[in-house]
Amino acid sequence: MAVSPTGGGKTVIFSDIVRDHSNLPSCVIAHRKELVSQMALALARNGVSHRVIGPKNLIKLVIDTQVLELGASLYNPNAKCAVAGVDTLIKRTAEYHKWCQQVGLWVIDEAHHVLADNKWGKAVSMFPNAKGLGVTATPCRADGKGLGSHSGGVFDDMQVGASMRDLIEMGFLTDYRIFAPPSDIDLEHVPITKTGDYESKKLKRAVRSSHIVGDVVKHYMQFAQGKQGVTFATDVETAGDIAQQFRDAGITAESVSAKTDDRVRNEVIRRFRRGEIRQLVNVDLFGEGFDLPAIEVVSFARPTQSYGLYCQQFGRALRPMDGKTHAIIIDHVGNVIRHGLPDKERVWSLDARERRPKAVNDEDDIPLQYCAECTQPYERIKSACPYCGHRPIPATRSAPEFVDGDLYELDPATLAEMRGAMDKIDNWQNIAKGMEKSMPLAAVNGYRKTAYNRQIMQHALRESMAWWAAKQREAGRTDSESYRLFYHTFGMDMLTAQALNRADALSLADKINERLAR
Repeated sequence: MAVSPTGGGKTVIFSDIVRDHSNLPSCVIAHRKELVSQMALALARNGVSHRVIGPKNLIKLVIDTQVLELGASLYNPNAKCAVAGVDTLIKRTAEYHKWCQQVGLWVIDEAHHVLADNKWGKAVSMFPNAKGLGVTATPCRADGKGLGSHSGGVFDDMQVGASMRDLIEMGFLTDYRIFAPPSDIDLEHVPITKTGDYESKKLKRAVRSSHIVGDVVKHYMQFAQGKQGVTFATDVETAGDIAQQFRDAGITAESVSAKTDDRVRNEVIRRFRRGEIRQLVNVDLFGEGFDLPAIEVVSFARPTQSYGLYCQQFGRALRPMDGKTHAIIIDHVGNVIRHGLPDKERVWSLDARERRPKAVNDEDDIPLQYCAECTQPYERIKSACPYCGHRPIPATRSAPEFVDGDLYELDPATLAEMRGAMDKIDNWQNIAKGMEKSMPLAAVNGYRKTAYNRQIMQHALRESMAWWAAKQREAGRTDSESYRLFYHTFGMDMLTAQALNRADALSLADKINERLAR
């Protein structure tokens, strides 16, 4: 498994590897016609002649695309390298049996789909004598299943390339700005299926019960008017409605899906490439592998629980082009808050795992919030929006959970009460003396022993907290930001932590020390 972000050059990488294996038959596999054509184009750019395992209209699409892009086609029905659609390949198992035995290398794009017991795994099993290479931007599945051969997948090893943020800073991808206008979509009653994403019919109903269809056009005109964009919709009907509203507003737009006739879909994409269409509204069509640097704007009108799909869709706008200073992401459905920023470096694994990959540094997984003024997302450790300076006012200051653990934001009465709980730990000796007047000596001595041990453990905890706070100051964070970061990292505020009992204080100290050691 080779991992590289959307726009990180995966097709260039695997076409170079295929070229290096040109002495052996090879097979490059994808799951949609557009991706088959795109992979064939990448091979042609690298001088690799190839045939196509697919219907005649797909072969024609491959040839036409290469002639249009390169002036000639490297399609050759007798070539050792084949490019195949996975469904066609499986259907023709008997026809290609002998050739499959000779194949020395298979390559699968968007390889997070591959499990041993699904159609991708069936395709892999057709090549018993071959090495295999899977490429993907997101080696994780919404259902949490593993991609490793030890956990239901087929891959034995994984190599991870540069991160999205690395590629942005090196100029291979463009940076981005996110806008998230207020939305009235209600997903509370939309169930999540076994695949790990929202149930489609109820999701459609939720979207159509909201104002998203009109908001997509309204906020495109507010934040990105005139730029070329792709909008991700939930279903064909909603996509058509959004496209019509774009046209009613004087913006050239078309809607496409897997149900759109191939010829119509290909012509729409060509018109988009030529700049004749400003908005391309699609249903689960361009989330994976769609290579088009002209995309300047992505509008999310489709909520998803899939971290991989979210990153794929987000990345459509990150390919650089002349005059493009940054991509614009307009999130109408809370995907950014749901999943976090896609350029946070993540821990990837071939194991079965949680549905969302964890950040490399857990402290990087800080929840986001949207600014009520400029709608841009920022980390909740900030007390004010770093983009426009707006400072949200808490609904109440009577408890840490209302202010993200920021002690500066609590009202005096709440602070006094919380400090009183700390004082009971620090002044246990005076409390014990007061108890002597009204309680048996055995009870007082029992209290002394418990309180002493609690204080000793609290001293150790507070020392760890002081080291942690010093690290935050070294990182340039204010005390307010440190309070908030502590709250989101460890699940409690720093004053409550200093009133914990012995066992809980020991547990928290261990967590802080482990974090400091990392």
